[in-house]
Amino acid sequence: MTQTPYEVIGQEKLYQLIDHFYSLVEQDNRINHLFPGDFAETARKQKQFLTQFLGGPDLYTQEHGHPMLRMRHMPFPIDDKAKEAWLENMHIAITHAQLPHGAGDYLYERLRLTANHMVNIEN
Repeated sequence: MTQTPYEVIGQEKLYQLIDHFYSLVEQDNRINHLFPGDFAETARKQKQFLTQFLGGPDLYTQEHGHPMLRMRHMPFPIDDKAKEAWLENMHIAITHAQLPHGAGDYLYERLRLTANHMVNIEN
């Protein structure tokens, strides 16, 4: 039986990664202004989303409905610079998390594709 990426990474590691990521974002003046003031709530929603995104329980959909990521991000001006800052912080968090072999590369690539889709304005 093949494990989902969520099962390979595990909830504890995933949640630690997300908390570390948002501690980086909160201090990153390139993008912290794009996030609502409550980083703990933003991290909570990201935990729900990534759990579901990686094949775990559909926590995000249960509480918030379909993710509709692009629509939910439209109120925030996301250009290539913001995308790159987001990805840089995520790469640091993934590297720091020391995920099982291959899981970090998989996660980063999936998130890179998603981040590209979130860009909604030109530089």
